[in-house]
Order: sequence, then structure tokens, then C-alpha cells
Amino acid sequence: MAQTRRRFDTRPFRDRLADVALDGGYDEVNERLSEAGFGDGLPLVPPTEERIGAMLAGGGIPAYSQLPMLAPARVPPTAWDIAANAVLAGCAPEHLSVVVASVEAVADPDFNLTGIQATTGAATPLLIVGGPVVAEIGMNAGANSLGQGSRANATIGRALRLVLQNVGLAVPGISDMATQGQPGKYTWCVAENEADSPWPPLRIALGLPGDASTVTVVGAVGNVEVVLPATSPEDVADVLAGSMTVEGNAGGEGTFGGGQALVLLPPESAWFLDSHGWDRRRLQRELFARATVSYEELTPAIVERAIVRRRELGLADEGALRVARTPEDVLIVVTGGVGTKATFVPTWPGGTRAITVALP
Repeated sequence: MAQTRRRFDTRPFRDRLADVALDGGYDEVNERLSEAGFGDGLPLVPPTEERIGAMLAGGGIPAYSQLPMLAPARVPPTAWDIAANAVLAGCAPEHLSVVVASVEAVADPDFNLTGIQATTGAATPLLIVGGPVVAEIGMNAGANSLGQGSRANATIGRALRLVLQNVGLAVPGISDMATQGQPGKYTWCVAENEADSPWPPLRIALGLPGDASTVTVVGAVGNVEVVLPATSPEDVADVLAGSMTVEGNAGGEGTFGGGQALVLLPPESAWFLDSHGWDRRRLQRELFARATVSYEELTPAIVERAIVRRRELGLADEGALRVARTPEDVLIVVTGGVGTKATFVPTWPGGTRAITVALP
């Protein structure tokens, strides 16, 4: 069926959903939900009151507890709203606490949800889940951790996207103005592989307790596979650094990307670095130092913008563009299975900060 431009209905989510009859056959209900604008193009689970109630009960969250406002709608969602979208996405009740934490994270002003929701760029939240909850709800942190196969990974990321669309009103072509978008706008959720990592997890690096379960959201614009060598730590750092400096990702923060960069490192490469005495901090320092491009190698317009922006931010002009503001802004997460294939995730160049929220 050809896509039609529907009226932009700005009423609260619950009021709009109440207009959709949920009785009848599965295909018929899906068609109604999609026509009402509640879908992402994939089949939906009808959000009946019974299913929403079970979702809330399993998540242990009162239906009318309010969460922070979501842009661009600027409407504070309730837990009921989040639960209904989790049902639509296919979540199990035990997934709800992770979805709620991700909503709280993207609502943080430093994440810059307003910009990410409305940009013509491909920005979307990438969720990184760590802690005991990963095993408790059956998330995949091993082989193909960024890919298909895990209900928890797939539906949690999808639920956040549906919340941003259905509650936050980021509607493609109306308020979500992405020129092309990216596949991660369907779902993008990864778990840390703490069991196979030689290093402490991300939350400990950020100063949170080791026994906490956390969700970190990153304003990401895509991903790049990086095949890492196993010759020397310096070679690993050089190959990664060379893959992180993409001129088209030069941003408004006087850096590539939005001031931070994310590397998803496979366990095998993390152990290789560890065996040579490199920890996360050492790799962060090396990437910060090596992932630079001198002004002479960049387009003059990009150089001018970088100089002006760094002056506005009170940063020294170094004659080069770096991949992050500080070494600590090079975020490193260990995930995945066997092999030496890493993933570089550039952040939105309009400006964004990764936000971490602990689950209750």
C-alpha cells in the first residue's frame, strides 16, 4: 500500500490510541494501528489493556508515574504510555525497567533529544546495557551482539523508538526530518560482554557501582566495521584511529562527531591489548592522541567552523581536529563474540553527550 501523509495529531498518546479499535483479527488490528501512525513498518503487538496491565505489573511500575518530557512534543509521558509502546514493540514485562531507564536517559538535556529527533541527519539513540540485568532478561552480549536473534535486544531498542515516535511525536517527514535515516532507527540496543572482558565495565569507568544495572544512551549516526590487527597494541590503536576520522562527520563541537566517540571492542582484541599492559584508559589516551587530522588536510570551510566553535567553547586551537574533546570522551565498550572485528560508532555532529542511568 502506498504511503500517505496523515494529519499530524498532537493529542496525548493515550487519547490517540483510544481511537483505535483493538478487537478483530490480528492483521486487521495491525492495519488500524499502522494507519493511525503508531507503527514503524513492522508488525505490532496489539496494546490491549490486559497486555499493558501485565507489562506494568511485571515491571513493578505504577501506571500514572510520570517521566521527563520528550521532545519535540514536550509532553511528560506516563509509565502507562511507555508500557503500551513496549507492548507494541513485542517486549516482555521484565524488559520494561530497561525501556523506562532509556527514556529517562534520552530526556536528559545534555543528550540533546530535540536536535536528534528533528535533525536531517541520521542520529538515533544507541542503547548500551550493562550489569546483572543483561543475564536476568536474556540479552545477547556475545556473537552477533549488534545483530538479530535476541528478543530482549531487539524489542527494547524498538520500544524506545516507538516511544520517541508515538509519545515524543518524532514523525518521519513531519517532525523527524532525517534525509535518509539509518537502520538503527528501527532498533539499536547492545549489551556489554562483561563475562569475556579483561576490563571493568563501562559503568565502573563512569564511577557507578559494579553491582548496578545501567543503560547508556549514545546519539549515534551509524557504525563502521574495523578489522583489527594482532601485531602490536600500537597497530591496533592506529587502525582504529584511522577509521574514526571521517571528514563528513566533522561537527559543531570543534571535533569530529558530537564531542564524543564510541568504540565497540571485541573481547579477543581487549584481551590482546590487556596482555600487552594496555587498559581502557591507555587505549583512550592513545586514540585521543592518534585520531587527529591537521587543518591542512581538511576542507577550508570545516577548518573555519572548527576554529570559530572552539573559540566559542573556550578551547585552545590545536591546528587539528580530534575525535573527542578529552581522552575520557572516547567511550570503549567490550561486546561481541569470537574474532577481531570492532565497530566504530560516530556520534551526532550537532552536539550530544552520552547519558547513563541506573535501573532501580
